[in-house]
Amino acid sequence: MSDALNQNTSRSPLSQRAQPLGIPGMEITDQTVDITIDGKSITVQAGTTILEAAKQIGIRIPTLCYHEDLCVAGVCRICVVEVEGQRTLQTACSYPVTEPITVRTHTAKVRKARRHILDLMLSKHHGECYACFRNNNCELQSLAKEYGVDFFRFGHPDKPRFEVDRSSYSVVRDMDKCILCRRCVRTCIDLQEVGVLEVDKRSCNSKIITFGDKPLGEVVCINCGQCINRCPTGALRANDPTYEVWAEIDDPSKHVVIQTAPSPRAGIGECFGLEPGHPLTFEMNTALRECGFDKVFDTNFSADLTIIEEGSELLQRLHKALVTKEHTTLPQFTSCSPGWVKYLEHFYPEYIPNMSSAKSPQQMFGAVIKTYYAQLNNIDPKDIVTVALMPCSAKKFECNRPEMCDSGWKDVDYGLTTRELAQMISEAGIDLPAMPKSDFDDPFGTATGSGVIFGATGGVMEAALRSVIELVCGIKVEDLFKHADIIPVRGFDGIRFMELTIPQVGPVPELLKNLFVDWSWLEGVTLKVAVAHGTANAKRVMEDIKAGGRCSECHFIEFMACPGGCIGGGGQPIPTSPAIRAARAKAIYSEDASYEIRKSHENPAIAKLYSEFFTGGPCSPLSHKLLHTGYTPRGKYIV
Repeated sequence: MSDALNQNTSRSPLSQRAQPLGIPGMEITDQTVDITIDGKSITVQAGTTILEAAKQIGIRIPTLCYHEDLCVAGVCRICVVEVEGQRTLQTACSYPVTEPITVRTHTAKVRKARRHILDLMLSKHHGECYACFRNNNCELQSLAKEYGVDFFRFGHPDKPRFEVDRSSYSVVRDMDKCILCRRCVRTCIDLQEVGVLEVDKRSCNSKIITFGDKPLGEVVCINCGQCINRCPTGALRANDPTYEVWAEIDDPSKHVVIQTAPSPRAGIGECFGLEPGHPLTFEMNTALRECGFDKVFDTNFSADLTIIEEGSELLQRLHKALVTKEHTTLPQFTSCSPGWVKYLEHFYPEYIPNMSSAKSPQQMFGAVIKTYYAQLNNIDPKDIVTVALMPCSAKKFECNRPEMCDSGWKDVDYGLTTRELAQMISEAGIDLPAMPKSDFDDPFGTATGSGVIFGATGGVMEAALRSVIELVCGIKVEDLFKHADIIPVRGFDGIRFMELTIPQVGPVPELLKNLFVDWSWLEGVTLKVAVAHGTANAKRVMEDIKAGGRCSECHFIEFMACPGGCIGGGGQPIPTSPAIRAARAKAIYSEDASYEIRKSHENPAIAKLYSEFFTGGPCSPLSHKLLHTGYTPRGKYIV
């Protein structure tokens, strides 16, 4: 039985979205070609680009428009090289090797061309580098230094040409710093398939505009921030509230608390020179207290709370479908990713009833802090300032949604990205990697490995399955999955499926007796689940559901707006790539394995919260008021 439950179901064509990294129409075949680059010989598969071949032998060719996550554009021309026998220079990123060639990457002709290209870009690039958030992490700035740009050969704008667009809670656009590499356009159209950005006009009149050339806050942007992570300059950045957060910290009348999500802790070390994959969870706790935060809490606590509430909601929907035969909506969709929530609202509003009513861990925590925590510590909620450290620019929009005030106050006051907190720590003169370790503060200092893995795609599903298996079956999840690691839902395939047949049922645990009498109706039921990351894959799932395909047969589907899940969020350190996201995920799972408690329902702080505050249990009136979004009498989700 263990083997049967561990096996992954066979992949459908939906399960992998091939990233368009090669040349459109040019397939890489088994045929090989011998080429020489800067005197080094290499044999590559036909269709491999010069850039890819050069990487294989350690030869660096500079790029700007190229990005590992995106389709080839070949528009910036920085990667030009000389190909023997060719009259003109060729772009290495878009030149497919189909026959033996000799390439030179740094001849006088190449260097002169690259320098002129940079000079032309700088002639339209307005802005002071010292005042730019990408200072010392700007690809244009780095190339200008590399190629010895010490004056503006073709002039330089003496004043801004465009008004900075600050209309969005999440993303700020400064088109005076745009170099027309089109990475943001390809990210929005090809990677995420949202399509907010496009190129207007041609040649020297080209510019990047939103759909209809409206402010970003007025179009169907889902706030995911993936465009920010791939922009090579400071043309796109997150809407930064650090000035306001510092002001709150400096106000002695305010009690300022911060919750930190797992993904920033796995990535923030990159802002301090560490290689990806070095979590600084406990060093960061010390640094945050040094910055002046009164309490440092673990968002993993509210991730565990989310599993209890969202899992209970799923069981209620299944009970309606299987026992009472009441109308209900399946599959149930996760609601942790605000970018995904906004994507559904814009593009598939008819499926909003499928969305779990459970708030995200960020918003649950905010509501608990301004009610339970305030009462416990006799603090007036008006004097509490809640700050959330998140990997996600969309969290800024989420905390400003007008319905997120069920505590009677704005549940979360400010959302900080990983990059923004790194800047605050640096501003405070703190060397984060050198900080001593310290734990989180009580009463929300206890968390589990299930809360940690929320940071990677498939983590919410794995955390939910760990708890559902034990609460329903009455057996240890380790009896079915070695070390409680549910491998079939892990990984970076665009869409993943898993089926699990309930082998037996146990007694209803005390925590859920307000909802169920027994589990007999679940015995032998095969639970079908799916996981999707990136909204391009979400679109494929939704279209498959509309067509009555395999996804429509699922009971529960995890959606994350960002590639890789939260580890690839729009607020994470720049740059990003598949290898970087994999290293962050490895750090997440390593931290999960180190926890003594790895299941949400075993978190003693969660049990205490239900015994002292949410005494009616999960999905009770009080928990629905504070931890869920509203329902109309017909069960429709309120937007």
